[in-house]
Amino acid sequence: MTEYGYFLSCEEHSPKALVEQARMAEQAGFTSLWISDHFHPWTGEQGHSPLVWSVIGAVSQATSLPVETAVTCPTMRLNPVVTAQAAATSAVLLSGRFRLGVGSGEALNEHILGDRWPQAPVRLEMLEEAVQVMRLLFGGGQVSHHGKHYTVENARLYTLPDEPVPIDVSAFGPAATELAARIGDGLVTMAPDAEAVARFRRGGGGQKPVLGGVKVCWGPDREEALETAHRLWAVEQLPGELNQVLPTPAHFEQAAELVTRERVAASVTCGDDADAHAGALHAYAEAGFDRVHVNQIGPGQRGFFDFYRTKVLPQLVR
Repeated sequence: MTEYGYFLSCEEHSPKALVEQARMAEQAGFTSLWISDHFHPWTGEQGHSPLVWSVIGAVSQATSLPVETAVTCPTMRLNPVVTAQAAATSAVLLSGRFRLGVGSGEALNEHILGDRWPQAPVRLEMLEEAVQVMRLLFGGGQVSHHGKHYTVENARLYTLPDEPVPIDVSAFGPAATELAARIGDGLVTMAPDAEAVARFRRGGGGQKPVLGGVKVCWGPDREEALETAHRLWAVEQLPGELNQVLPTPAHFEQAAELVTRERVAASVTCGDDADAHAGALHAYAEAGFDRVHVNQIGPGQRGFFDFYRTKVLPQLVR
């Protein structure tokens, strides 16, 4: 049976607000948490971008829910050695209830140290080597590694969970899906794409978990909710590789001007129709997802959690 979690958006909310949302998510009946890892928000209108590892530490003391990053890029801004240490500490704080979601990243976050932004095949190659390094470190003992992209000398993690941290790999196309199937403990993706799930399972993913995320905008006035979704997350409807290559929030703001309200309306469930919300999540169950994390766009968090607790989740878990 598909499980339903909540997706904490670091791009929209302050650290304290995220911790409070985690509490409300548990009280509403969500069974797990995703949390985004960004250096920048996508646009200035979103307005936030706290360090995810600090927020995870606070969340670990506020709820008993499992937590996963969705997703961390361990290749440029964060070296895989440092990412492994952060993930291991998070897993200890959460008593093993932590999964590390990883991906090949976006220029928006990863170019900030002045490194050249590689082409997609190179980014996937870097991700594969980074996962190899992190798995060595999660195994304990002293690690030295001299690879194509990373050098590690005499590194050892002294604070480790009882079991190695599971690493789920994000994928938005065939090449990344095949990589996730080969090296990941699970697949992270956003669209309810049954073919992607099948490709993952055929490629070696087998019965490993498939994890998804979806954004909605609850509100009693559908048009107002749609306006909020368009104002804050039109960028999610940008086509092709723009999300991977645009370098600054200002560039995303310019590109988002091309996204119409109609396009957002066709892609994001807005308003207070419980059947529509349940249907949006059920599409992931039908596509074969094991867990889906839903994110409320905008400020109406308490109303959203009440709505899902009383009207939506009961439809999904019965």
